[in-house]
Amino acid sequence: MLNIKRIRDDFPLLSQLSYMDNAATSLSPDQVLGSMNDFERHYRANIGRGVHRLTNIATQRYWHCRNKVSDFIAGEHGSTVFTKSTTEAINMVAFGTEWKKGDKVIITVLEHHSNFLPWMRLRKRGVDVSVINTDISGSFCLDDIEAAIDDKTKMVALTHASNVLGSILPVKEIADMCHDKGSMLLVDGAQSVPHIPVNVKDLGCDFLCFSGHKMLGPTGTGVLWMREENIEPMLLGGGMVDKVTLDSHTFANGCQRYEAGTPNISGVIGLGMAVEYLEDIGIRNIELHERELTHRLLNGLYEIQGVTVYGPEKAHDRIGVVSFNVDGMHPHEVAHILDEGAAIMARSGEHCCLPLMERMGLKNGTIRISSYLYNTTEEVDLILETIKEMVRRL
Repeated sequence: MLNIKRIRDDFPLLSQLSYMDNAATSLSPDQVLGSMNDFERHYRANIGRGVHRLTNIATQRYWHCRNKVSDFIAGEHGSTVFTKSTTEAINMVAFGTEWKKGDKVIITVLEHHSNFLPWMRLRKRGVDVSVINTDISGSFCLDDIEAAIDDKTKMVALTHASNVLGSILPVKEIADMCHDKGSMLLVDGAQSVPHIPVNVKDLGCDFLCFSGHKMLGPTGTGVLWMREENIEPMLLGGGMVDKVTLDSHTFANGCQRYEAGTPNISGVIGLGMAVEYLEDIGIRNIELHERELTHRLLNGLYEIQGVTVYGPEKAHDRIGVVSFNVDGMHPHEVAHILDEGAAIMARSGEHCCLPLMERMGLKNGTIRISSYLYNTTEEVDLILETIKEMVRRL
């Protein structure tokens, strides 16, 4: 059981509104902001450059944050690289992998553009990109995936949880299929890592990508976890080399080779604190809390005539993401009324998933409510009452 009141005290913005757009960007607690401010005020310096006290402190804490993030996903047996986003992490894999003409990549129609466009671009290199379709609930037949993976398949890239439908994909089963046929598996964990327990050992993936700004951390922070360091660095520059001469260069060992230039040090410090915050509360507790909210929201929406809900019917089959539409109203209109009439922040539109929207025949997208640890049953009830009032006025 979460102490919601204590949690909400750490997020001053919640005294003014109901924030239900967490699938896009979560809020950051005072502890995260304080840790970043502490860096800027008391030990601001570059990492790994020089030997003075400030750079030593900054370097030590930066690496401590790397360990915290790695432990959070049970990734100690691999490499944890800091990026600026899930998008950058996926691009690093897509363009750092050695491809040859005829190689094959498999993705799904559920993917966010960030896990869609980088792979599609590989077609210019002669890579075959296959897209697995789903039904309207976001489910697909595992046999379709297994049949699509052949001896030419080099990579399967898919989301762990849909940012539109909330549906959770059977990643572990797909990982077994991939490895049986010699393929690698990349998982977009942007929507799963902040909300449900994620253990890369259990998942069996080769790459896991996720973002800090969706898990209470600052924007401009992300993570690429790799089972093996088998991709080429996307950027070259300071901090990622061991030796440079007029004729050659040698990359640094480990994850450093993938972090060229000055990183977002304060952001990483903030991400480390966000992980501490989540661990203190317990990611399993967060999962159960969101499931309760999602169950309440789904049941309430199903009872409103004129509302269409998308995705799995049951809360335990999805993360805390619920997309729906109100008959006769544009999603942006509904979002505007939720904001102006009840101070509810909700996402509307295509959610960076245009292929999925086309597949579902939703030319204007959906309204999306996405909850997190600081949301309450009272806020869910307020959403339902506001939607009911909209329908009554039509």
